[in-house]
Parts: sequence; structure tokens; C-alpha cells
Amino acid sequence: MKRLRLSVGPADVGDRLDRFLARAGDISRGEARRVLERGGVWVDGKRVKAASRAMRLNQEVLLVLEETAARRAAPAASLERARILFEDAHLVAVDKPPFVASQPTLGSDSGDLLALTKALVAGRLWLVHRLDLETSGVTIFAKSRAAVGALTKAFRERAVSKRYLALVADAGALADEGDIDLSLSADASRPGRQKVNRHSGAQAFTHYRVCSRGMADTALVEALPQTGRTHQIRVHLAALGAPLLGDKLYGGPTSRALDGDDLLAIPRVMLHAASLSLSHPVRDEALHIEAPLPADMVALARRLAIDTPA
Repeated sequence: MKRLRLSVGPADVGDRLDRFLARAGDISRGEARRVLERGGVWVDGKRVKAASRAMRLNQEVLLVLEETAARRAAPAASLERARILFEDAHLVAVDKPPFVASQPTLGSDSGDLLALTKALVAGRLWLVHRLDLETSGVTIFAKSRAAVGALTKAFRERAVSKRYLALVADAGALADEGDIDLSLSADASRPGRQKVNRHSGAQAFTHYRVCSRGMADTALVEALPQTGRTHQIRVHLAALGAPLLGDKLYGGPTSRALDGDDLLAIPRVMLHAASLSLSHPVRDEALHIEAPLPADMVALARRLAIDTPA
């Protein structure tokens, strides 16, 4: 990601944070507010979202403007109709491609999943949950005001069952099945990263199952998070010693050596939101929505001799 490290000088003391960011970071004040809202600003190692916060002498400010992965792939120009997994008058479920942001980010007002879905679906859309930039899979938008509140409440109260599939390294560290109960918090020493914090972190619980083991100590893992913490599956599996392939933020390899001199490149975090199960926000109806494993994960699994779902 593009990071700007800024220091508060004598002339900046007492200035509002958004004004300081705009001036010192050479961006517009509107852009400064947007990056604050999405959690892209740290002051002395702590994430800050208050635009009106007054600056103090010698404070160190980190401004994160864009994700590294966003520069590895051009923004999507359109979304295939086949990626609409479910639609009615109240909600639409979409199979998010990797490297597509869930919503507009700083410096981009097109190519995100919200904009791409709007091009296919009539009416207004509300995003009620998010996937990381590199993660693919089921994403839900509300289409009616009645659905917004009900869906938001369902995600907040953990009434939505989520199933993820991940390709991991060092799979020998994993039992065939198990529970991970490790609390998490933001890592102040590494902005944008989460860490295990057993003493004062937020509760985080994930059940996992190894679906198939492959070459080079890799595996396909099913993860069922019971809580919805940032980067939860990535941090939990890394904490067990089996980081996700492509997840360099948490120690996952970006390449894998195969037999001979063949080096297999891994271009992204290999994580896929395979399904969501929930109650319809308006009708008395149970919904189960699935997204097929994306082509890049299938191809990588095939090279590693890992069996994948049909």
C-alpha cells in the first residue's frame, strides 16, 4: 500500500487532523476525510477516525492511501451477469472477484463491487458487509430499506453462518479438525495488521477442517468463523503455524517450490467466501447462497495436487 509518514511541526500544532492530512499529504480535504472514515490514518501508532482531532507537536502520522494489491491488477470494467448469485426485491448476492474493492476507496469511484453491481441491478443498493480486497466470494447488498436494518442486525448479532475456503502453507501444523479461540486486536506496531491478544483483545472463534492435503505441505482448509473480526481467519490460521498462501502480511509465502526447479507464484491471499446461510430479511425463508471456488484457486490447488470441491 502507498504510505505517507508525516510529522507534526510547530506550524501544524492545533490544526484539525483532516486539514493537516490535506496539506501535508498533498491531497484534497475531501480525500482526507474519506481515508479517515475507512480507517487509513494512524497517529502515534493508534488508528484515528476523528477529523477534528487537534494536532500536537512531534506527533507521527501514517496515512495509507491505497492497497498494494490494487496496483497488481487493473480495476474491473464490468461484472459478468453470472456473478449474480441471488436477487429479489430486497437483496442481491454477488460473487466478488479478487482484487475488487467492496466499495469505493480513496482515488477511485469506479471498478468497486458496489459500482459494478449497480450496473447490473436496478434501484438503490446498500452494502451490509465487506470482504477484504483480495478475498473472493459471496457478498450481499440490501435493495430495500426494510432489508438494510434486518441484514445489518443479522451480521452484527452473528445470525449469518459463513463458510470460507483457504489454501494454506505449512499444513502439517494443523490437526485434521479443530477450534481456534484466540482474541484479536489491532497491532499498533504494524498499522493495518491484527494480532493475537489474549488479555484485552476482542473475542474471536473459528472452527476449521482440513479438506484435502497436497504437495509442499499445503492444504485446502474449510473455516467457519463464529465471530467477524478483521482478518480473523488469516490471523487464526497463521497463529497455528499455517498461514494462507499469498498472505505476506501474516507470513504466508508468495511462491512455492515444486519438484525440480519449478517455482509457483502465488499472486494473492488465497481465501474465498464460499457460502452464506441466513434468514431472508423480509420473508419467512431460509437462504443458502454459494459461490464456486474461483479459477485461480482451482488452478493453484491443481498444481499442488489438492482436491477441490466439484
